[in-house]
Amino acid sequence: MDWEKTYKDISKRNWITLLILSTFSFFLMSRLLTTGIIVGGLIVIFNFDLLQHTMRRAFPSGEELKTKKIFLIGKSYFRLLALGIIVYLLIRLEVVDPIGLTIGLSTVVFSIVSFGISCAFKTTNREAT
Repeated sequence: MDWEKTYKDISKRNWITLLILSTFSFFLMSRLLTTGIIVGGLIVIFNFDLLQHTMRRAFPSGEELKTKKIFLIGKSYFRLLALGIIVYLLIRLEVVDPIGLTIGLSTVVFSIVSFGISCAFKTTNREAT
């Protein structure tokens, strides 16, 4: 499976999923919940893109793997800490609804699951013909 094609497909699904969730929420739910979905989706999509960029930069050259491994682990923990602080502040300052934020933070999960299901259907259809 080609990572470039897969990454572009998942990224496109991220934005489509966020658009669908935020549109439904805008018309059916409160402003605070909608804000939570949008902010959570933007945070997780940005984090997903940043993680992909970090992984690409970490593994192409022939440098010492142990050094890269420590760097990657440290960067991942720093990103997780920053994400935790952002989520804490958003909830603590009551900028967003925690339920909406949780739904928004699940955007990438929904996209990856939909990608997996579509790949499974493609494989099943290919075997049937």
